[in-house]
Amino acid sequence: MLLLVLCTTAIGARGQSSVLPVNLRCEYLVNPLGIDELQPRLGWTLQATDSNAYGQKQTAYRILVASTAKELESNKGTVWSTGWVTTDDMQHIDYKGRPLREDQRYYWKVSVKDEKGRISDWSSTATWTTGLLQPGSWKATWIGSDEIFDPRQRDCNIADPWLRKTFDLTEQPQKANIFIASVGFHELYVNGKKIGDGVMAPAVTNHVKRARYVTYDIASALRPGKNVITLWLGTSWSIFGPYIAPGKPQTPIVIAQAAIYNKDAATPAVLLKTDRTWLTHPSPNKLLGVWDSNRMGGELWDASKEIDNWNTIQADESTWRAATEYHPRLLLSAQMTEPNKVMNEITPVAVVARPDGSFRVDMGVNFAGWTAIRVKGQPGDRIDFQFSEREQMDMTFGLHSAFIIGKEGHGEFRNHFNYSSGRWITIRGLKYKPSPDDIRGWLVRTAYEPATTFACSDSLQNWIYNRVRWTYENLSLGGYVVDCPQRERLGYGGDAHATCETGMFNYHLGAFYTKWMEDWRDVQGTESIVGNMYDTAWAHKGLMSGRYLHKGILPHTAPTFMGGGGPSWGGICVSLPWFLYQQEGDRRVLEKNFEMIKNWLAFLDTQTKDHLLMRFGGPWDFLGDWLWPGATAEGMNNDKPQTVCLNNCYRVFNLRTAAKIARVLGKNTAAVQWEQQAAEASNAINAKFYNAADHSYSDSSMANLAAALLAEVPPPAQRAAVMKRLETEILINRKGHIHVGITGGALLFKLLRDEGRDDLIYSMTSQTTYPGWGYMKANGATTIWEMWEKDLPGHSLLHSSYLYPGAWYINGVAGIRRDPQSGKGFRHFVIRPPLLTASQLSWAHASFASSAGEIKTAWQRTAGGITLQVTVPPNCTATVELPEAEGAQVKESSGHMKKKGTRNGYTLFELPAGNYTLRSMSSPG
Repeated sequence: MLLLVLCTTAIGARGQSSVLPVNLRCEYLVNPLGIDELQPRLGWTLQATDSNAYGQKQTAYRILVASTAKELESNKGTVWSTGWVTTDDMQHIDYKGRPLREDQRYYWKVSVKDEKGRISDWSSTATWTTGLLQPGSWKATWIGSDEIFDPRQRDCNIADPWLRKTFDLTEQPQKANIFIASVGFHELYVNGKKIGDGVMAPAVTNHVKRARYVTYDIASALRPGKNVITLWLGTSWSIFGPYIAPGKPQTPIVIAQAAIYNKDAATPAVLLKTDRTWLTHPSPNKLLGVWDSNRMGGELWDASKEIDNWNTIQADESTWRAATEYHPRLLLSAQMTEPNKVMNEITPVAVVARPDGSFRVDMGVNFAGWTAIRVKGQPGDRIDFQFSEREQMDMTFGLHSAFIIGKEGHGEFRNHFNYSSGRWITIRGLKYKPSPDDIRGWLVRTAYEPATTFACSDSLQNWIYNRVRWTYENLSLGGYVVDCPQRERLGYGGDAHATCETGMFNYHLGAFYTKWMEDWRDVQGTESIVGNMYDTAWAHKGLMSGRYLHKGILPHTAPTFMGGGGPSWGGICVSLPWFLYQQEGDRRVLEKNFEMIKNWLAFLDTQTKDHLLMRFGGPWDFLGDWLWPGATAEGMNNDKPQTVCLNNCYRVFNLRTAAKIARVLGKNTAAVQWEQQAAEASNAINAKFYNAADHSYSDSSMANLAAALLAEVPPPAQRAAVMKRLETEILINRKGHIHVGITGGALLFKLLRDEGRDDLIYSMTSQTTYPGWGYMKANGATTIWEMWEKDLPGHSLLHSSYLYPGAWYINGVAGIRRDPQSGKGFRHFVIRPPLLTASQLSWAHASFASSAGEIKTAWQRTAGGITLQVTVPPNCTATVELPEAEGAQVKESSGHMKKKGTRNGYTLFELPAGNYTLRSMSSPG
């Protein structure tokens, strides 16, 4: 009998598994090149082998890592073999194999056991490669041209330089990875061929401290005999004033190194590295502008300076000069986020000739990215391109490019190292009307992957959702989110609050936000720069308004230092890691940022008196809400009590969030301290700012009500009254309209989403009159504006201000909600259709590819009840929450759904993995 049981078990284990591991990632990335994480984390999701089955789970995994594909195909984990690990974890699996070697490719795959112990097929093979893992591994030298930027010029005075190196190879190499870090953008060419589809590399970085290197596999582009590698540098961030530092010139510079291996060789045949033996020559391209606010300019291409075969062996090197060596003190680390790429193509909808001889091109949509424009004329003719967000203006924010026609009499302007932003292009100097076919545009952004689809019955809500997503994409070039792509290009912490959860619910942003948090760590200890950014005394001074510069202070932007803000700008260092942890189950992001969080809160402690945060810094260092309706007329940068109240509530929100982080990490002493401080500060806020007569705070604004509630400032006994006062403020006092700005709006929408107050959010997003998103639509917007008002000059029409509804469409309207108690991302999640009537929204459907798998919902509400379809991915569970009136009579045919009682007016149902259709015959009153 024992033998029979053993045989039966063995046969069962050999049966088809219910799941297959798919979507393999390393440090959130797909087959990344050149990472420098010594213990990279591996992850996958599971695909059901039978879409009609239920309850699929992972009970164990086995990972194999090998140094060659052949070894892995033979199921040999020569670098790491985990054996069978009994766990349902499938994300953030720490590598614990042999110490990683630099410049090495690793191959890996995973198999899992399902809920019945059946072993799955192996996943497809995934890879990662390592970069240079130790500072001493760099043998190269920083080089560039000897042309130095002069900030007194109206436009940049230096050309974007070419650099080249020729060398010989005896045979076709088997392996050749080149590691390139640059201050300023770069492009790489090998024997005339551009390598990779990334553009405007590397990601934006604090170049006072760090430079990020990008890894390129160039083996296939090399050949036996003579070869040439060419680097083209773009000025860009190399002349950004806040990045001025000793030893680092104001000119683009680069360091590059490649070990080139022949077949089966253990040592490189050639070690290629940048040094003074490289040659340099000015390219025909140069920056227009000076990379400062309102002076980002564009690019000038002078075709008369083109050189044939400049990036090939055939180039004439007689006019090239030796490169200049430089010695900046910069930490070199791998770029571990997606590269920038050219994305959506945009074509003109109209080209109009104007009486002054210019031509006006309407691209149909406001966008940030590249343009390519074919032109012809006489040699030496200069054709100018001006970019504008506003139909009545030829140029906004000084964005312009130009092309000088060469001897051929024709050519094409195309961006390389700068980008424009706008909808309209004014072309001057052209003597004929261009064809729409001569003009193309592209969105350029960090190439993270989309995660979500969404649609609902309300066309305005669909418009808002789509415009919010389009705006977010246009703001995320360079591994961080800018406030606006045309005027400043700064990474504001306050704007990050307004965008980050929208980003996380719509895109795969684990690597993107991990990189941005490193940027925040890099800038801690330096205050923000407001003023002339080329004044180095401003750039990194050791004083803030005459006081000692505390090590915990944060500038209001990262990695860019510049700009104004307040406590809720620097406080992103607490909120963003917590949101990412909740979204992804990523404990490491909390560990890496804990010291920064502790130092930030310690800095705020130095600015408190009697448990209240006092105004500190200069006039731009203590902002509260920003750009609420009518704010510019009222005055935003003020000393009013409303600002002090909001910033104190925000400090409490920071303290409570930090305490949660400390609890997760087992740092209970810090947690107790911060919880106590939050309680003392809440008591002080209530004593000073609470208005007992109407249960409001300070000026009774939405911003202060939301900030107090989100921070749990009101005592439990009065919370409901304060929430009712907020409801009154929205529905009665403001007639259903929003009346907050960037900071207050982020807090308001976060609060209402957490509270499930879809009715209040719907009221604000459904208005078609000022202020609101519907007002933007009615006024022809194609992107979300900086201000609720359109026509105030100098303000952006493509901005991060009001993107916070983007998260609500997924976790509110679609009902896909994080379980705040999970700790493992979306391994367990909540489905709660919105509390809206059928006359408001009658249906919605969405898919969300979480890190745990793809979740789908589709619901339809009629007068007779609700129908809800849910897909729970393998290895996940869900709790469906329906109002008790709808949950009383629910039909579901699979038999796998279990009723789990009621809570807070909802009936709860537990769903294991599978596809479900629930029908209720009752609707909410």
